[in-house]
Amino acid sequence: MNLLLMIIGALVAAVAVAFIVVKYLPLKLRWIPSILLMILAVYLGIKIYDGIMEPINFNEDKVEKFSVVVDNLKIIRDAEVKYYEVNAKYTKDKAGLIKFIDTAQLALTETKTIVEKINKGGGIIIDEERRVTDTIGYEPVLKYFKGRNYKNMFKVPGVEGTEFEIEIGSVEKVPGLVVPTFRARTPKEGILAGLNESLVKQELEAVENDQIKGEFVSVGSLDEVTTGGNWPPSYDKKDGDKEE
Repeated sequence: MNLLLMIIGALVAAVAVAFIVVKYLPLKLRWIPSILLMILAVYLGIKIYDGIMEPINFNEDKVEKFSVVVDNLKIIRDAEVKYYEVNAKYTKDKAGLIKFIDTAQLALTETKTIVEKINKGGGIIIDEERRVTDTIGYEPVLKYFKGRNYKNMFKVPGVEGTEFEIEIGSVEKVPGLVVPTFRARTPKEGILAGLNESLVKQELEAVENDQIKGEFVSVGSLDEVTTGGNWPPSYDKKDGDKEE
């Protein structure tokens, strides 16, 4: 809008200057407004270019800032998923979750089908198949976080002194079946501090499928049974959103 007003203002000024030159300015002095108009044209061109490039630069800066935030949220998500595999629940204890990665073991299981002879009575014996699961060993949770900065996963990159908000809850998926949920998130506004305020405001209201929707960058949900993030696939190199 500001760019449009500037263009309209420049056009009005140019017309006014042209009218004054033709109507009142002597011929020998007409080179002066010509130079002024040239300067105005260069200035306007620069402003138009800046106006076009500003949202493009904002989008590049935004993606760069959001990408490192999403990376940390993915680590938190993976840690919560492993915690759930062991404890059948999620946790909001940040220090406890880091300790879990350092020390916990995941059971390795094997499921196989066995045949049992079942006495039905009256001398009738039948073979019946049954699936059994046995624990065949253990592996450290730390194995899944090698090379990942899980010690600092709760810190919001680029926002000094800020950590992700972690909440846990539950959802009744079907009558009688209550499933644990979790959510980790941080406001977009803090991540985008220092960028164009008008464009930041638009970003906080984003609803497009190729954008991070809403005012937060988040993973998980307190209202749905999901471990997916609210970012679009473009922020994922390998893994898409996961749902339980």
